[in-house]
Amino acid sequence: MSIWIFFKIIGSLALLIYGMKAMSEALQKMAGSQLRHILGTMTKNRFTGLLTGMFVTASVQSSTATTVMTVSFVNAGLLTLAQAISVIMGANIGTTFTAWIMTLGFSFNMANIVYPVFFFALLLIYRKKHRYVGDFLFGVAFMFFAISTLGATGKEMDLSHNQSVISFFSSFDKDSYLTVFSFLGIGTILTFCMQSSAALMAITMVLCSSGVLPIYMGIALVLGENIGTTITSNIAAMGANTQARRAALAHLSFNVFGVIWVLCCFYPFIDMVCGFVGVDPNADHINVARLSVVLAAFHTTFNVCNTAVLIWFIPQMEKFVCTIIKPNASKDEDDFRLRYIGGSTLMATPELSVLEARKEIQSFADRIQRMFSMVRELLGVKNDSDFVKLFTRIEKYEGISDNMEIEIAKYLDKVSDSHLSDET
Repeated sequence: MSIWIFFKIIGSLALLIYGMKAMSEALQKMAGSQLRHILGTMTKNRFTGLLTGMFVTASVQSSTATTVMTVSFVNAGLLTLAQAISVIMGANIGTTFTAWIMTLGFSFNMANIVYPVFFFALLLIYRKKHRYVGDFLFGVAFMFFAISTLGATGKEMDLSHNQSVISFFSSFDKDSYLTVFSFLGIGTILTFCMQSSAALMAITMVLCSSGVLPIYMGIALVLGENIGTTITSNIAAMGANTQARRAALAHLSFNVFGVIWVLCCFYPFIDMVCGFVGVDPNADHINVARLSVVLAAFHTTFNVCNTAVLIWFIPQMEKFVCTIIKPNASKDEDDFRLRYIGGSTLMATPELSVLEARKEIQSFADRIQRMFSMVRELLGVKNDSDFVKLFTRIEKYEGISDNMEIEIAKYLDKVSDSHLSDET
């Protein structure tokens, strides 16, 4: 493989990730308040929460954005843990829509529609009223162009005639569970490193379509992607409160449980999915377009089946994550702690960062109000010992308030550097 082909692959993946990011951010700016309203109101029960997660993720084309958004809502006290779990389940199904879009790149030449999309995006981006629509179309065009380039590069590499690549993949026994676990681990690590399950899905489709990666190994990579992508939400929740960390752990637990039961019936399950699509997984030659459809179909079937099983056990999942992540031992209101903007990792969604800052400012105002109440109380204290105790407590509150003011100001400075919508 020449160095230029390598750079074309890296560049295409970067363009794919950028295109999806641009789409997601543009949609959040166009419908930020509506998305927040949907997440906040349409999660009354597990089924509406599931549908909400599916809709939002399919709209913003990013399960990571939806999951981080959900964790942020839990962190801000706008969603309960049970509601968040149902939304995350829906997000897992909604993200499979991306894989189906990618299959189009292996079915026909998407470059034919990219250039008109670029043209209309350029027209709209200079119109203030429609510039977010233009940003969204630019994201769509970049994504389609990247998929088209990846497909063409896969053919250009001609891996099916590269003996070193063939020998490498042939060294793995596709009927061995050791191979399945190996590729599962590779998929998990690569997704964590790339911070994009969509990028690894694109690579998997290219390798499978070239004929060098057997379908069983490709699907093992897809399973790894499902675990690797949950690491993002757990990182996002590190600086958050207990409930938000529990929501992130529920996401990881949900996907890990799904992978475990699929591994128990790995080969029969894949054969069943291939049967639905009309593909023989053991055939020597499989149509390129069909291979990408098999991967997308497996991704969807896996998440739908996993959700169909676990949606009835949300209370048990909630109890499990609450057992793993205990509440903070220190609940003294005189201790300095930020409740809603604890970590810079939650800056992934600027629209929600403003919401969290608003909640933190409210908490700051409540603390100030309590401090002034103590000042009024101090004026009526006659006992010297009680006076000193209350005065010391007021001094401590003053120091905490000063620290909160500084931290909130720093956080708002970071938010102002992000790309916010005019409404925000």
